[in-house]
Amino acid sequence: MAAASSSSDRNDCILEPLSLPESPSAVTSAGNAVQVMPCLFCEQSYQMNQQNDLLKHMIMQHQLVIADVKLIANFKRYCFYWKKRFSEQPITDFCSVIRTNSEASLDQQEDYFLLCDVLPEDRILREQLQQERLKEILAQQQHERYDTSFQRLCMFCSEEFKGNRSYLFNHMNAEHSFNVGLPDNIVHCNEFLDALQTKLDSLQCLYCEKTFRDKNTLKDHMRKKQHRRINAKNNEYDKFYIINYLEFGKSWEEVQSEDDRELVDTNEEDWSDWEEHPICAVCLFCEKQAETTEKLLCHMKDNHQFDLLKMKSDLGLKFYQQVKLVNFIRRQIHQCRCYGCQEIFPSKPELIKHMEENKHLSLLPERSLWDQPQYYFPTYENDSLLCTLSDSEGEFTAENENEDIPVIGEDLSKLEELRQTSVLNQLLRDKALGS
Repeated sequence: MAAASSSSDRNDCILEPLSLPESPSAVTSAGNAVQVMPCLFCEQSYQMNQQNDLLKHMIMQHQLVIADVKLIANFKRYCFYWKKRFSEQPITDFCSVIRTNSEASLDQQEDYFLLCDVLPEDRILREQLQQERLKEILAQQQHERYDTSFQRLCMFCSEEFKGNRSYLFNHMNAEHSFNVGLPDNIVHCNEFLDALQTKLDSLQCLYCEKTFRDKNTLKDHMRKKQHRRINAKNNEYDKFYIINYLEFGKSWEEVQSEDDRELVDTNEEDWSDWEEHPICAVCLFCEKQAETTEKLLCHMKDNHQFDLLKMKSDLGLKFYQQVKLVNFIRRQIHQCRCYGCQEIFPSKPELIKHMEENKHLSLLPERSLWDQPQYYFPTYENDSLLCTLSDSEGEFTAENENEDIPVIGEDLSKLEELRQTSVLNQLLRDKALGS
């Protein structure tokens, strides 16, 4: 999570890592009567649906950054816990400190505090909240599985079903080819069906989520395109499936993708199913993707006159300096700000047009602006380009290792004379005198 670099950037602060261009939602406990979340430092409080406003307030007013917010099972209780702890001890007892503008004068430097599960107390709290939520969800699921008061109309043919909810789901699967998985894997069933019904009433396809002019057109589209299913990538549905509550910090895709063989204790490594996937690195200035770094660098050089390899060579950039430069550029482009002249534009296309026309793409600002600790944090959490940057220092070492260095052997035919005249004798005498 990246903190803002100065007070002028606070309005553009990024509270969560962005995605290129693709995390489970926090589910709050209904058992807690207090429906507001407090600031960890002052009397300000926010409603449950204003979580982003609270995060923005804490980063702008109190310089606090909370990592992986979306993986906190009960953010309200999390806030109450840390508000109490911060009232008991200084924040520096718990948080890592990130100093921005570290090379500037003291009055221009700012300290931001990072609260994350690297701190054992924080991780224990997150795991406890996860376990409590899982216990509540399993109890809710058990109740729904045996609830005989269920009553609902089919979304596709208006046939009414009473009793166990499985009757309705099995009917929609068999008669309308609409399959949302096993009924026993679903929780908050009525809320789930309400969400689906709302989309259909709004003439919206459940899979591609496009809107149509009338119900018949929508039905034909879903039938012909085989869109009688939900979009698994839509995180709106995560709260309705038990799998999303099973493991701390993991989404249903991560849990489902794990191979059961990992649970078997074996000393043999099996690489038979290894498949290498393309990196799909994304251009710094447009939506172009490439399966190799080389192709992406060529694209940026040919289409945007931005030569990253030349910059690395000219500036003598090591690996982590390249990381900071890429994150800096990503941040500036995301905020529609020209890093060459600091002018802000209403849209990204206008920004790129300006930078190309004025040759600002290769006009890097002073090193002190981008070579700062906050740019260790990725602007985009899935930025594949960061993983493929090369280390100039490592390349230099490799080149030196490949050089043919002549080695001249000593004449061993006069071994005793060689011992007497060896340079090692002089080194040993120098050492004895020095001690």
